[in-house]
Amino acid sequence: MKYKGYRIEFSEEKNLLLQETRGLCFEDVLQAIEKKKILDDLRHSSQKYPHQRILVIEREKYVYAVPYVLDPKRKTVFLKTVYPSRILTEKYMKGGIKK
Repeated sequence: MKYKGYRIEFSEEKNLLLQETRGLCFEDVLQAIEKKKILDDLRHSSQKYPHQRILVIEREKYVYAVPYVLDPKRKTVFLKTVYPSRILTEKYMKGGIKK
């Protein structure tokens, strides 16, 4: 699968850990991209991660943040993790319904 013309990659170990600990995984992110459930693509707000961006996706009426690294040389997007975000849910959704 591709995002913005870049091949999407992720760690299988991290994928399993996310599935076990958070009940969602990178395959869920791929489905959200495929179903056009991307709400935004933001610069990472932390100065510790200037090379990262955050994909904002909707899944089951909640908003998740997906930090990623874009590698133009390899033409890849590497997904770092995925986590639910109350702040982003409040920003992009209202009462579980898209604004």
